[in-house]
Amino acid sequence: MTDHAPASPPAQVVFAALGTTAALLVTDPSALPTAEAILRAELSAVDLTCSRFRPESELARVNSAAGIPTTVSERFAEALQAALRAARLTEGLVDPTVGSAVITAGYDRTFTTLCLDDVRPVPVPRAAPGWRRIVFDPHARRLHLPSHARLDFGATAKALTADRAVQRAAAATGSGVLVSLGGDLATAGPVPEGGWRIALADDHAQPVAGQDPVVAVTGGALATSGIGVRTWRRAGRTQHHIIDPATGAPATPVWRTVSVAAATCVDANAASTAAIVLGDRAVDWLRGTALPARLTGLDGIVVCLGGWPTDIHSHTSRGAW
Repeated sequence: MTDHAPASPPAQVVFAALGTTAALLVTDPSALPTAEAILRAELSAVDLTCSRFRPESELARVNSAAGIPTTVSERFAEALQAALRAARLTEGLVDPTVGSAVITAGYDRTFTTLCLDDVRPVPVPRAAPGWRRIVFDPHARRLHLPSHARLDFGATAKALTADRAVQRAAAATGSGVLVSLGGDLATAGPVPEGGWRIALADDHAQPVAGQDPVVAVTGGALATSGIGVRTWRRAGRTQHHIIDPATGAPATPVWRTVSVAAATCVDANAASTAAIVLGDRAVDWLRGTALPARLTGLDGIVVCLGGWPTDIHSHTSRGAW
C-alpha cells in the first residue's frame, strides 16, 4: 500500500545546478526550507567531489594520479561504487572509464561554453580502458586506475545525488519529497494523492503542455536519457554525450529518449543510458531487466515495456533490478 500525503498541491523550488536544472517538490510546504538546504548541500558536495570541469575537484586529482595508487574520500568512494555497480549491472554498457572518450568527442568543457560547431577534425576514437581494470579496496578506500585512464561519473553521480538528497530530506522532515536533477528524479516519503505527476519530454526544461506524455510516479525513481539536447557538431558531424565504451565514440542514434523506472535513480539512469548505447538491441535487453521502460525512436515510434503504462494518465512505480 502506498502512503499518501493529504491532497494539496506540492510546494516547490527550481534552480540551476550542475549545468542543468534542479527541482525540489515537497508535500508539506513547511518542509521546503529544510529540504532545500539539504539538496543544496548535496549538490555542492558532489560538484566538489565529482565535477570534471573543476580543476580542484577530487575527480580531477584522481584522474591526474592515474597509474598511481591513491586514497579517496568517503563521498568519492560512494560515487565510484555507484558507477561500478552501474557498470556491473549493464555488463559494461555504462562504464566510468569513458572520460577520455567524452573529451575526444568534443565535450571538454561545460556545455554552456562548448563550441557547438567545431570545424576541427574528429580525433580517432579509442575504446574505453574498461571498468574491470579499476582496482579499488572499499575498506581502505584505495584506488588504482590504469595508466592514462580517466574517470567520468556523468552517468551516475547526478542520479546518486538525487537518491541521497531525497532520502535525507524525507528523513529530516517527514514530508513526501521529489528531487529532479536534469529530469532524473527520485522520490521518498508520502506520495501526493494521485502520485507525482511527471511530464516526459525530449528536453526536461521545455515540456509541451498537452503534448508530452504524463505519468504518475508512486514510488522509487525515474530517469530519462536522450540524445536530442546535449549535441554539437564537429567537422560537420553531429556528436552527443552518451559514449559507447566499446568504440569510444558517441552511441549510434536509434532512440531519441529512453525513460526507465527503478527503485533508485542510479539504477534507472544506468538502464536508460545502457539502452541508448545498445540501440537496436535495447528492447530485448530491457525486457530481460523487467524494469518499466518507454523508448521513443528517432521516427517518433514509442515502445513501452515492463508494465510501463500506455495511457498518459496511468501510474508507474519502481521496478527491482
